[in-house]
Parts: sequence; structure tokens; C-alpha cells
Amino acid sequence: MCIGMFMAILDVQVVATSLSTIQGALDIQADQISWIQTAYLIAEIIAIPLTGILTRMLTMRWLFVAAVSVFTLASIGCATSHGFADLITWRVVQGFSGGTLIPAVFSGVFLLFPIKHQNVATTLAGITAVLAPTLGPVVGGWVTTTYSWHWLFLINVVPGALAALIASQTLPREKAYFNEARTLDVLSLVMMAVALTALEIALKEAPDRGWLSGFVLSLLFLFVVGAAGFVHRTLSASPPIVDLTSFADRNFTIGCILSFALGIGLFGSVYLIPVFLGFVRSKSALDIGEIMLVTGVAQLIMAPIAVALEPRMDARVLTALGFALFAAGLAASGWQSPRSDFEDLFLPQVLRGCAIMFCLLPPTRLALGQLAAARVPDASGLFNLMRNVGGAIGIALIDSVIYSRAPSLGQELTNRLIGGDAVTATFVGIPPGLVEGANNGQIDPGTLSLLQPLVEKAAMTQAINESWLVIAALTGIAMLCIPFARKIQSAKI
Repeated sequence: MCIGMFMAILDVQVVATSLSTIQGALDIQADQISWIQTAYLIAEIIAIPLTGILTRMLTMRWLFVAAVSVFTLASIGCATSHGFADLITWRVVQGFSGGTLIPAVFSGVFLLFPIKHQNVATTLAGITAVLAPTLGPVVGGWVTTTYSWHWLFLINVVPGALAALIASQTLPREKAYFNEARTLDVLSLVMMAVALTALEIALKEAPDRGWLSGFVLSLLFLFVVGAAGFVHRTLSASPPIVDLTSFADRNFTIGCILSFALGIGLFGSVYLIPVFLGFVRSKSALDIGEIMLVTGVAQLIMAPIAVALEPRMDARVLTALGFALFAAGLAASGWQSPRSDFEDLFLPQVLRGCAIMFCLLPPTRLALGQLAAARVPDASGLFNLMRNVGGAIGIALIDSVIYSRAPSLGQELTNRLIGGDAVTATFVGIPPGLVEGANNGQIDPGTLSLLQPLVEKAAMTQAINESWLVIAALTGIAMLCIPFARKIQSAKI
């Protein structure tokens, strides 16, 4: 099961480092490139709430085997795509099948192991979750540079086949209840899918069309109606597509809020670093992977410490420590220049890498550790759903900030250069004397046009910096709910 989770997490990481390469190969517009990640996340979001009912229908064993098998086949489809539409279609299938893998592992921790062994199971799951982002950037960069971007997806084939084979022979054999399919509330599922998709498209289109445009307002209205309809129908349906009554548990609700915030920062950072290094610094996929390795190594070093402290300390204290450190790491990236490189990105990545395990393990126990066993599959799905919803919305929000702010920031930089601002010239990366001594303090239009590519990269850098600060603020705000959580009993060690 951990192999399947490893594949699902690794897939986001290896693709992230090669976004600019895939964009060039398939001739994708710059403001559409994030759909490669967002399509995967949206499909995951739709699939995750189904984990509970699918587990009851197929049993954990056959659900996992089916999900890994479809994920593997979809990976082959992604590798053989010849255009943007083909790739996005297969990413949706890949994301939908991968959406059940991570919740299945978290459910397994609490359902397959007695309390005294849950700490060991959590450790194995945590280390697996850490290895993926540790190896992902370098693996993705090396594969793309050495072979081609197609192998980013083909590397899933052998592990996927092995995971399906091993799981079919080793997971517990339970009775399947296929008649559960008749209880599936298709209308609730459709309303949820429509609401989330409408929100994503609205966030992406708002920078170009305007927040008050008819198209964007219509999408936001569709989101509100769809979300309200989903909640109302789910609360009144019997049985519901997912048990929302878990939110009546205060700790579970707080855990989901924290999971949502972690998704914004986690997926947002994994998206922002390759965008900056690829489009501003023009780094190769391998260079990007080597730079991003820092976060993974810090996670790996901190993992045994987090695992050792998690059963011994108050989950609320460890969670607060993790989120404070994570927010600091996000904010520290908000001061980059167009020439920032490994040295400038090192400390923020270390801070985030050291924090992630404390943002994952204690909130998981906070949310799921005290629930009845029968409620864990649905609750685990919801908990992981919130992280992926946060990730999808976070990426869309980042795109909104970058592509709405970059043009105006570029114009501001241009005006300052024309006015002979030496500080701006230094930030952009041109000799200050070029603007101070030209035409009595002004730079001539001909020279300015030649410098326009530098101005555009500087403007994108500033917009990316603003994105870092936005997601840092959202992560910090989420910490306000931690004091309201109840203390829980830790697992025996």
C-alpha cells in the first residue's frame, strides 16, 4: 500500500520539475501549464470522498488493486499524449485513480493495526511519504534530461504492476458488498464535481477576464449553488456519499482546516519553485530537481525526530511548532530577486522541509486518532480531501496572483527605469549607470525595449514573491484554530 501512496505523491513531484519542458514539447501556453497539476488534483478531490463507499463495495484489498492498476494504465496514457488535451484527459484519469491510494494507507494505519502498533505503521507511512518528495525532484529532472519527459510517467509502470500483484496476495480478504453501488448518491457527486471545477476555472480565468466579468461571476455562482446543494443533500441523504457528521467532532474539523492550509502551502511551494527556476532563471529540469532536493533531504532528516516526538508530546504543541516553522519557510521565499539561486533558496527550503512532518503526523492523529473504527474510512477521505482541495485552490490562487500582478508590476518597473531609479535597475539586473547617466536621468526607449525581457522576468519575480507571502499568511492564519483543539491520547509506544 505504501508503494501505491509513494507513486501518487511522487507523480506530483517528478512532473513539477519538468513543467517548462512539457510546455515546450506540447506547445502549451504559459498561463495554462498549471492545469497539468491542477487537473490531477481536481480528479483526486472528486475521488477521495468516494474512498469510504468504494472500500465497503470492493473491500480495501480490491479497491487498492483496482486503483493502482488504473493509475498505471493512465500513466502510460500520459506518456503517449500528443497534445495538451490528451495529456489533461489522462491526468484526470490518473488523479481519479490515485485519489483513493493515500486515504487507503491512512485508513490502513488505524484499521489494520492495533493501537500499540499504530506508531510503527505511522512511521512507515510517514517515511514513505517523505521519500517521494525527497527523490521526486531529482528523479524527475534526471529522467527528463537523460531521456525525455515521457518517462516521467512510464517510471510508474513497473512499481504499479508490482504493487497490484503484492496487494492482491497480502491484504486481508473480506466480503465485498457490491450492492453498496445502488446507494451511491450520483447527484451529490455531480454537484461536488461541478462546484469544485467551477471554482478552479473561476480562479484561473479571473486575472484575464476580471473578477466582475459575467463569466467569472457565473462560475462563482455555480460554485456556491453546487456546494450548497452538495452539503444539503449529503446531510439529508441516507446513506450519504460521505459522512459529513464527522465535522461534529471538534478535533476532526480543526484537523481538516490544518490539512487544507497545508495543502495550500505544500502544493503551492512545489509549484512555485519550478515556475521561478524554469521561467525566470531558465534552469533545466535536472537543475530544478537538484535545488528542490533540499526540502526532501530536510524532511528525511527530520522524519525520525518527528516520529519519535509524536507519541510523546501533545499533538497540539507539535502541530503549532510545525505550522509556525512552515509559515516562516514560505515567507522567507517572498524576497527573491531575478538572480536568486541555490544559496538564496536553501534556508527557506530547509525550514519547510523540517516542518512538514510536524504538519502531517500530529494533525492526522488529531483528526482521526479518536474516531470510531467504522467512521475512519470516510473521515480519512475527508481529511485528505481537504489537503488536496487546498492544493488545487492554492495553485489556482497563485496563478491568479502571478498573471494578474505581473503586467502591472512590469509597468511600475518600466516607469522607474525611465525615471532613472538606480535601485530598480539593480533589481532588474542592469548597470545603474545605464539609467542614471542616460538622457539626464532617463533611459531612451530603444534601450528600454532591449531590456524588456529582463523587466518581464523581474516583474514575474515580484509577482511570485507576492504569491509566497499570500500562502504564508494563509498558513499562519490556520494556526489560530489550534488552541481550540482538545488534547488527545497518544498511541502507546
